[in-house]
Amino acid sequence: MFSIGDKVVYPMHGAGVISNIEEKQVLGESRAYYILSIPYGNMQVMVPVNNADQAGLREISGEDMVDKVIAVLGAESTPMDENWNRRSRDNMEKLKTGDPCTVAEVIRNLARIEREKKLSTGEKKLLSNAKQVLASEIVLIKNVDEAAAMDMIDNAI
Repeated sequence: MFSIGDKVVYPMHGAGVISNIEEKQVLGESRAYYILSIPYGNMQVMVPVNNADQAGLREISGEDMVDKVIAVLGAESTPMDENWNRRSRDNMEKLKTGDPCTVAEVIRNLARIEREKKLSTGEKKLLSNAKQVLASEIVLIKNVDEAAAMDMIDNAI
């Protein structure tokens, strides 16, 4: 169980701080929700306390994770399906894991494909979302602004 003030990552939205834990009535049921304030994009997300594990909510990683992510971003690309639809589905599954190194792998591979040929609209959005999720965690770990976190990602690829 997390507490108010904990820094956490919600895989599809990014890293933030639990600003509150509130009881809410939803469909006639009273449930406790983590209120997650995500600085990147100035967003607030409600995550049911009893579903936090299934949703992938986790503590932010340590400083050593940033070094590992930078290494993944600079490593050789991994093979991906040529069919953009299957590739997109595979990458979406990887993002849902919430693992920073897996997210970095998706970013690296899509960014390199984008250099050679155009990405589909869906893949562009996926790449942008993946970068935002990773950058939001770097912002909280390194205590840097969004632009600096994005520069770290872009320069490592």
